[in-house]
Amino acid sequence: MAVQQRRNSKTRTAKRRTHYKLMAPTLVKCPGCGELKLAHRACPNCGHK
Repeated sequence: MAVQQRRNSKTRTAKRRTHYKLMAPTLVKCPGCGELKLAHRACPNCGHK
């Protein structure tokens, strides 16, 4: 197993962690009632797919 030889700088660590962000869920309009719902899920309002 590799052993770290030098300490990573704060900048290098931050560059690696830039992709660790939360993303908002993609919402689409329900064709049945027009309410926003998660894609590829049944509508919680009317039950339409």
